[in-house]
Amino acid sequence: MIAITAPASKSVSHRMIIGAAMAAGESIVSGVLESEDLARTIGIFNDCGARIYRQEAGVYSVTGCCGTPAGGIDEPVSCDVHESGTTCRLLTAVLAAGLGKFRIHGAPRMHERPIKELANALSSLTVNVTYEGAEGCPPVVLDTDGLKGSEVSISLEESSQYLSGLLLAAPSTRGLTINLVGNKAVSWPYVGLTLDAMEQFGITFSVEMLEDSEWVEKDWRTFETAVPNKTRFIVKPGMYRNGSYTVEGDWSNASYFLAAGTLGTEPVRIANLHANSLQGDKAMFTILQQMGATLEINDKNVIVHPSKLKGIDVDMGNCPDLVPTVAALAAYAEGSTTIRNVAHLRIKECDRLAAPAAELRKAGIDTEVTEDGIIIRPDRKAITAPEGTVFKTYNDHRMAMSLSLLQFALGDIELDNKACVSKSFPTFWEEWEKVSPCRR
Repeated sequence: MIAITAPASKSVSHRMIIGAAMAAGESIVSGVLESEDLARTIGIFNDCGARIYRQEAGVYSVTGCCGTPAGGIDEPVSCDVHESGTTCRLLTAVLAAGLGKFRIHGAPRMHERPIKELANALSSLTVNVTYEGAEGCPPVVLDTDGLKGSEVSISLEESSQYLSGLLLAAPSTRGLTINLVGNKAVSWPYVGLTLDAMEQFGITFSVEMLEDSEWVEKDWRTFETAVPNKTRFIVKPGMYRNGSYTVEGDWSNASYFLAAGTLGTEPVRIANLHANSLQGDKAMFTILQQMGATLEINDKNVIVHPSKLKGIDVDMGNCPDLVPTVAALAAYAEGSTTIRNVAHLRIKECDRLAAPAAELRKAGIDTEVTEDGIIIRPDRKAITAPEGTVFKTYNDHRMAMSLSLLQFALGDIELDNKACVSKSFPTFWEEWEKVSPCRR
């Protein structure tokens, strides 16, 4: 049996660092994912009033800014998020709760990704938001003396991170009600991770749903999704509590090894995965079961066995980061796989519908991009590619890691940028050697 340990959760790492950086006093955060994205969040907070030091691998001492990030007076503090959408969206809201000027900017692709929905919400709370380039996209300059107002509305049609950012900023207000609006809510489990982090840091809030014209408080942990125009969040003013916090393992980055376990010749055991995790990408376990895989799970370990797979029809609106992985895995299944409700993937690090389709076609796999998803039709054809084929990663970490699954059919493959995995999983290739069919 091949043994793998899942890296720390990127999503939870961001939220724990933010909570500790907004607290009063010193905290210790253990199990932090050390990646480019987290380095951006840590670096920005160090420039905005917090003090974050690395004690040892994955362990950070954080002295918080007491709920008030410090911006520039004459010139804005430079907040370079590079390619981290999580850093960009969460910190745009959190920094807006501070005092002074902040310039949110990043890599060229980041300047094409939308942020207008969040910027409009912040403007309604008296933050002065100035676009330096294209309307609705970074770079933006925030000029703020805190969030003023008691109520704001936000849609989750593009990203759940808009709501998560507002929730994380809300304790620094005099109390804030956040109304969920729009036509649909995507990626709800990530909001659950935010609420869970806020609870751990001692923040008081309630989640209410509209029933028969009355607002009724609900247990948010029972939600499979939130209902736009019928859900609101009421956050009371408060200070994040300093203390000791630990980050759990990452179901997103474990998904490649779970998939590999079905395609290889021996079982794979992935440690550091919590069976009761709120992470949306825990859905990989269920998706693999639906595809016919044999798996076992206990408190902190998952074992996946080599399995014959079948195509499925699946709504992945709550776990969009898994789409490139499931698309690549579907190339090995018997029958077609249809992935639905993920139109918002077009605004990720790359177009995560068009990109997987294009690269799978290079391996002879029939794919079709639909309005809100992708269809993979293996048709029992062999997965083949001409000698010298270079698969494109689009500088997207999830593309690089998902395309590694093609090794089980093609042997060693060439990727144009293997290093892009450093964004979320710097040691991926070392770990992949343990499961790769090309290992010596």
